[in-house]
Formats: sequence, structure tokens, C-alpha cells
Amino acid sequence: MASILIIDDEVAIAAAFAMFFRHDGQHVVTEAHTGNDGVDAYWRLRPDLVLLDVRLPDITGFDVLAKIREDDPVVIMVTAYGDVPMAVDALHKGAENFLTKPVDLSHLAAAADRALEKSHLRRMNRYLLDKQVSASRVLVGSSPAMRELAQQVSVLAQSDRTTGLLTGERGSGKGRVAELIHQQSPRAAGPFVEVNCAALTSESLDIELFGEEGAAGKPAKRGLFEVADGGTLFLDEIGDLAPQLQPKLLRALEGRGFRRHGGTMEIVPNARVIAATSRDLAEEVAAGRFREDLFYRLSVMPLRLLPLRERTREDVLELISQVMSDLAAMLPDAPTTLAEEALDAVLRYGWPGNIRELRNTLERAMLLARGTGRIEPRHLAREITTASGADVAHHAPRTLADVEKAHIDRTLKVHQFNRTHAAKELGIARATLIKKIKEYNLADRPRGRA
Repeated sequence: MASILIIDDEVAIAAAFAMFFRHDGQHVVTEAHTGNDGVDAYWRLRPDLVLLDVRLPDITGFDVLAKIREDDPVVIMVTAYGDVPMAVDALHKGAENFLTKPVDLSHLAAAADRALEKSHLRRMNRYLLDKQVSASRVLVGSSPAMRELAQQVSVLAQSDRTTGLLTGERGSGKGRVAELIHQQSPRAAGPFVEVNCAALTSESLDIELFGEEGAAGKPAKRGLFEVADGGTLFLDEIGDLAPQLQPKLLRALEGRGFRRHGGTMEIVPNARVIAATSRDLAEEVAAGRFREDLFYRLSVMPLRLLPLRERTREDVLELISQVMSDLAAMLPDAPTTLAEEALDAVLRYGWPGNIRELRNTLERAMLLARGTGRIEPRHLAREITTASGADVAHHAPRTLADVEKAHIDRTLKVHQFNRTHAAKELGIARATLIKKIKEYNLADRPRGRA
């Protein structure tokens, strides 16, 4: 659904243009009747197309164009007083087209279609140039499992409409992965809209998702399916969706449209849906709490996010390093070095809250350790040090790289430098172990060893 902003001080003409574009249900139209109101509306809405009158009561249409031109908008200028020099000037200043009043509606429709196509191409170019996001910033880890997940995310992202289902425990990063899929997709320039299905009542969620028709002179409320038009709608905790809403969601996902709460007009959504759940939806289907057809429609390409306790120590170590690096930008005077006992406690802990709990723990520890130079076990929550049996004795501070190097060296010696066996215990690929041996300049294997 394309968004159009009409800036014209003649209210009747603006209303006529708006009615013309709204009649097919494929356009969201906003009106502004002064130049400054139009500028404010543009920066608030970032519409796909601006229909701009030249003569306005406060500033001219050319002034409006100058104020928004840095965003590279797609603009059609309209005036009752046009001539060839003015049209040429408008095109030179960035307008896509120039029409004179009274406007032939068939000409307006054709010009708008061309302009909206150009707007779509500009969004795609912005995505290609500006919206590339590295999966390593979200999907941290070099183990085979994490590499496979990154590949699956990339494949799903490139499909414009395929529904994705993210499964995994709470705090395992499903929301960030959903954002990554959106940012790597052709819809990256569109909105990313999120709603938690467990946080609202059935009726409230119905209105939130599908909107509500206005009553007693009140304007209609657009639902999130409409707000996410051209982008991605992330439905978190989809397993908590009320049974009475499941058929309506299924119908929308199948492209058959929906009606606003209390409305009669059929609206066909253009939003890609990514759903997530911490529940086992197969069990919910078996128990009769979740529709089987909706389950299959959602799980076109399911992705499972591993809890931290199932990730390799190397993956968790890389995640700790990145989280602390990110936090260091927020807490520039906090230490980023973990004492060996503190790091061991963090690596041994089960992390029932997963990435969210890990980040909160490290942020708290960095705050408590300000002015001490390193994070000690005493800076960690008691349940972490108790569960891991961490020793609270003080030792010389060591970086994450120092600890990793020592651990790899010990493991190699235990296995008499058999790299295959050592890599298996470390939970990493043999090639990764060889790379680490070279990186840390560890003792070479004895002759004849694998």
C-alpha cells in the first residue's frame, strides 16, 4: 500500500485528490493545507509520493521542495498558473512531474503510477547502498550451528513474502534476528513493526493488528498490518494468539485480506510476517490450542535459535566479547577485562534467561566494577558464582584472548596434540582450531600426531 501526501491549500481539491487515490484501497493518503504543515507531515510520514501545489498561503511549493529535497523525495507539482519555464524550473529542482489544473484524473493516475514506481526503485537502491547489515553483529558465533543459522537467515531474508517462524527460549535473540531478516530483505526501506501477542487481550490485539473503523465522527484507526505496509510485521509470542483471532490471521497471511474491527471494507495487506514463539507449537496443535493450518502457514521456513547452554563455549565467548564491546560504548569508564574466575563462572552458568540475562549481568558487573580495573566474581550475581562454584580468590587480570589461549593450550596437551580430538572437546571445527593455534602462536604438534 503506497503512501501519498497531498499539500494543497484548496481544501476541496485536496479532498477530491484524496478521494480519488483512496477509492481502490491501495493508497494511504494524508492532506496538508499549508506549506509548513506539509513539510512537517513529510518528515513525520516519509511518504512514497508528494502531490504539491505551487501556490500556498505561507510559503511556495518550491520552498517546500527545497526543505525536503535532501531526502530525495518523489514529488509531482501541481498549479493553476503554470507555464513552460515554471515546469522546467520544477523539474530542475527535483520534481518528478509537473501538472496544471484542472488536472485530468487519468493523467494524474498515470503520473502517480510512474512516480510510485520510481519511489520503489529509490527505496531498493537505499537498501542496497545503506541497509546492508552484517549477520556477525547479531548471530555471533563461528560454530557450524551458528554458521548454518546465519545462512538460513540470509536465504529467508531475500524472499520478499515468505513467512518465517523463529522458535527458541525467551531471551534467545528472536527479536534481533527478526530485525536482521527485515534489514537484509528487499523490504528494508519499509517499516519494521513489532507486537507481542501475549501482552494484549484478544479484542485489543484484534484492533491493534487489523485496525478499527471510526464511529461518531472519529477517524478510523489503522492496524499494524496497514502500518507495516511495504515492510515487516513481527508477531512475537504467536503461540499466545487467542483462538478467535487465528482464522483472521490465517486469512490475512493467505492474501485474502481482512476487515477492520467494526468495518466492512476488505483490506489486502502488503506486509511480510515474521512470527516468533517460545512455545512448542506442535504440542499446542496437538492439544487443540493452535490451528494446524495456521501452524503450517507460519512455519514455511522455521528457524530455531539455540539457548546459550546449548551453544559451544567458543560461541558464548565470542558473544561475551561482543556484548562487552557494545556496553563499553555506553559505559566508557567501566572495565572490560574479566578475571579468570569471573569468566569461568559466566561460561559455566546455564543462563535460563539467555542473551537478555547475559547482557544484563555483564552491564551490572561493569557498573559495579568501575574504578577497579577488572570484573571479579564478587561483581557477578550470587546465583552465577554459586552455580558455577567459582573461586573468589584474586588473581592477575587476564583478557578473554589470554583465557582462550590458555584453555586451547591445556586441551591440546591433554589430548597429546591430537587436533581432531581437541577440536571435538572444544566444540569447534578442526580448521578453526588450526587457525587459533596459528593466531596464538601455540606450540606445534609433535611429529606423527594428527
